[in-house]
Amino acid sequence: MDLVKAVEQQHIKKSHKHVSVGDRVKVHLQIKEGTRERIQIFEGTVIARKGSGLSETITVRRVSYGVGVERVFALHSPRIEKIEVESKGRVRRAKLYYLRKRVGKAARVKSRLMTKKERDSQVE
Repeated sequence: MDLVKAVEQQHIKKSHKHVSVGDRVKVHLQIKEGTRERIQIFEGTVIARKGSGLSETITVRRVSYGVGVERVFALHSPRIEKIEVESKGRVRRAKLYYLRKRVGKAARVKSRLMTKKERDSQVE
């Protein structure tokens, strides 16, 4: 069991601890197309955070051309280059699934100011 935890600790990315539900984020994802690789950016609101350790995931939602698009990312995946937090959200729920039913301004999440510590950890 200790061996499993030791291997898990090696692969956990410390830089993704600052992402929480309600935040507006940009996820930089490595995409492989044939022999080429490129970075694709998925921008949206974090509506859920599940799991712990290596199996931890976040669900990011955005509206693209009038259609809601949700994508689940494994936080510690080697395909995730980085996660930028654009703004922190002020929410009182662990899961924001109710945003799926809302349209336009009603689907917005109130923002809160980032602390100096949060801004500094994002730069790293």
